[in-house]
Amino acid sequence: MAFNSIQKETPVLFNLIAINVVIYVAQLAVPAVTEYGALHYYGSSMFRPYQLVTCIFMHDPVITQGHFGFFHILFNMFTLFVFGNILERFWGSKRFLIFYFICGIGASILIELTIGYSAAQTAKHLAALSPGNVPPDQIAQFIADYKQDYTALGASGAIMGVMAAFAYLFPNTALYVYFIPIPIKAKYVVPLLILYDLFGGFYQFSGDDVGHFAHLGGALIGLLLVIYWNKTNRQTMY
Repeated sequence: MAFNSIQKETPVLFNLIAINVVIYVAQLAVPAVTEYGALHYYGSSMFRPYQLVTCIFMHDPVITQGHFGFFHILFNMFTLFVFGNILERFWGSKRFLIFYFICGIGASILIELTIGYSAAQTAKHLAALSPGNVPPDQIAQFIADYKQDYTALGASGAIMGVMAAFAYLFPNTALYVYFIPIPIKAKYVVPLLILYDLFGGFYQFSGDDVGHFAHLGGALIGLLLVIYWNKTNRQTMY
């Protein structure tokens, strides 16, 4: 009964989760799905415009050190369910779907705009491991290879937009965060997550595979959009 209720009352949320799961299974079965659907740098030979959308329905299929694997999609879908369930009921299905796609595409665009910076930061950290021993042409080649081989995937950007909207509309809702035994209001949790991504994005370290700029892009677009939509309807907040 609960499953049918979710499908009927929040159809967009139900279908978004179902699509993500189906595509994840397809990624496991056919590796080329990830290769062509993940987001590549716009200057790469692998880039296709549709990847700005397809990447937000894909997740890391690799289970090795430094990769999230199954936990990537599990955590994302759980978070989407918790916050998206409330927003779709609050806004209605059509507005929620529009919001989700705008946040996801916004996250993809910010990724494209910051890949060059990420490449330079990663090269800088690697060069610092061997000060004075890395020739400039080797650094330039590393940056070029980084851009060519870069891939991004995951629903996190769109979901961060959903979380930002939730924190704006329902700021005093108490949330339980992992390893913290007391509830914290949404208006504190989400800004702290954004600050974490700001730090992670601008001070990137080797081995950090988290899409910080995707998170920031989704959160920024989501916040701007919900402010615009809600500017004449603030009485709905609590």
